[in-house]
Amino acid sequence: MILALTVGVLTAGGVHLLLQRSMVRAVFGIALLSHAANFVLLSAGVAAWRGEPLADRTDPALAADPLPQAFVLTAIVITLAVTVFMLMLAVLGNNDDTHAMPRTGEAHDR
Repeated sequence: MILALTVGVLTAGGVHLLLQRSMVRAVFGIALLSHAANFVLLSAGVAAWRGEPLADRTDPALAADPLPQAFVLTAIVITLAVTVFMLMLAVLGNNDDTHAMPRTGEAHDR
């Protein structure tokens, strides 16, 4: 129940930030959505009610699946790289949505 509530709050916060006009807030919204997806992946292989996935200590039929944990670890690394890249683009863009667009077309020719 707590995990589902956490995923819901992270998703709601991520969508709210993603719909903002600021690029930095949108980047943080995407990061929150990726954290929510990581929790969903991690909940698929929670070892709390299963044994450790060690061959010499636990029967393979009763062991937890280590694959979701590997997916989450990979997703965390990829999310960090993408977040840093998007923040760099947001800084270099100088928040383009607040600047006036230059005049073009017929109005400029007069």
